Amino acid sequence: MRKPISNTTTSRRLTETTFCAWLGQANPGDALVYHRGVLALDASISSQTPDSDACRELARVARRAWWAASQGLVHLVQRRNGVDDFSYIAIARPRTAEVSASLSLVLLKEVA
Repeated sequence: MRKPISNTTTSRRLTETTFCAWLGQANPGDALVYHRGVLALDASISSQTPDSDACRELARVARRAWWAASQGLVHLVQRRNGVDDFSYIAIARPRTAEVSASLSLVLLKEVA
């Protein structure tokens, strides 16, 4: 497996749009760390806090990653780094004949 591209090396958090952009250009075997921490806890919003927007965006990224896995576009894996510290990684899969035509066509199927 190639070394994952980590979003933790930048000061900006990964957005759903950025995840989709990566997904559209990723080659088979490319990997992206889309979150580090405890995803279920970090994406939950227990109250209105200054981080509410970040939690909502993380939840959107997580849903999009799950969707991409269900469409056969990526494998989702986790790496345990320590106690309550996991890296959540999307690994691009080879495109099937249906998906290889265009990722945008696949995204349109979801809307329809």
